[in-house]
Order: sequence, then structure tokens, then C-alpha cells
Amino acid sequence: MTVFLIGGGWRAEARDDVYGPFLDAAGERPTIACVVLDEGDGAAQFERWATALRATAACDPVPVLVPAGGRLDVAALGDAAGLLVCGGRTPAYAEALAPGASALRQWLAEGRRPYAGFSAGAAVAAGAALVGGWRCDGVPVCPEDAAEDLDEVAVAPGLGLVPVMVDVHAAQWGTPGRLVAAVRSGRVASGVALDEDTLLTVERETATVGGAGRVHRVRAVGRGVEVTSAGTGERVPVELGAGT
Repeated sequence: MTVFLIGGGWRAEARDDVYGPFLDAAGERPTIACVVLDEGDGAAQFERWATALRATAACDPVPVLVPAGGRLDVAALGDAAGLLVCGGRTPAYAEALAPGASALRQWLAEGRRPYAGFSAGAAVAAGAALVGGWRCDGVPVCPEDAAEDLDEVAVAPGLGLVPVMVDVHAAQWGTPGRLVAAVRSGRVASGVALDEDTLLTVERETATVGGAGRVHRVRAVGRGVEVTSAGTGERVPVELGAGT
């Protein structure tokens, strides 16, 4: 199974780079199940991603709306050829998807279906999902606007599809500091923060960067952390077990 992580962003010129590889992996004119957390405008939100997918390649997006406070029923995904988990409030996506993580992984594996996660959908792909917060032990580590209405840096169970923790909107929202704090605290051994309009394609223990931005890798080294970044065409090591 291949996992496609998208750091957010809506630039039309980056669309082919961030959605194209996922749609290619899903096959010819694939049906794509689009999971959207529905907080009253789910149908309208679905159309944003459906429009982007259709503009990228011939495909048939279908909405899978999960009501706020509800849980994803994996049976609702039907026989779709691929799965896109969309963006929104990351803590709410984790609460809606993580209880069915095992069934979701089985659904993906049985059909050899690709998974794509946009923003929140990318963050919850990890086993340990970084769902928000802007302070660590009371010390600010990223802008409060990126906190997802949480105070302290928060980690919740995710889907366990990728072996590293994931943060998103890196350059645009200033989130790499939050990921550094999560790794430095010992919660995980490593993670990646994705800029907007940037794709990280994860296969086994190697990931490849695509799109317009960069991917910033944070890993624990001794009593500190090491931060490196990679651009389009470059590879990023992702150690098994590092983000679980």
C-alpha cells in the first residue's frame, strides 16, 4: 500500500503534482471515497476536493460525510479504488477515524488501495497523530493560530499507516517548532512537517517529496534533535516504528 501525504494548500498550479500520483495509483478513472468531517457544511467542503480531483484526472469522487462527534463506518467506503481523507479540525478527524483504524487498514490492504491524506488527513495517517497545541510545558513552540483550539501540544491515536509523526502547513503556519517539541519530549523518535502544496509519497521505509514546497524531517539525536529538509525529487528516510 502506498500512502500520499499532502501538506494542505490550494494552488491550482501545484494540483497535478499533489493529486496526480495518488490518482495514478488508484487506476483508470477511479472511484475515490472522500472522507469529510461534516460540521454542517460537509457537502460544500466535499465539492472543494472533488473539483480538485476532477481537474487533475478523470475520476469519480464520492462523498463519505462523517457527522461531527460521529465515527467512520468503513463499510461506507464501498468498493472505491482509493481513499482521500480531507482536511478540517485534526482532533475531530482523529476521534472519528482512529476507532476504526484496524478495519480501515484491512480495507486498504485487501484492495491494494492507495490512501491520500490532505492536511488533517495527513496528520492522522500516523500511529501517533500530532493533533494540535501551541505550547509545550507552557512554552510557546508555534503560533497560537495553528493550535486547533488546543493549548499544550497534543498527540492522539491515529491510523498507523505511516511510521512517522506528521505535521502540516509547515512554512505557512510555522508548525515545525511543534514537531520539534513533540520529538524532543520523547513522544516519538522522528517526524515530518510538510509545507502546503507539497506531497510526500510513503512506501515502506522511504518517502519521496513532490510538489512546490519542502518536507522538514525531525529526528531525535542524543539529547537533542536534528532537522533537515528536502525538496521535489528528494528522498526522506522514515524509520519503522519511529512515529508509533
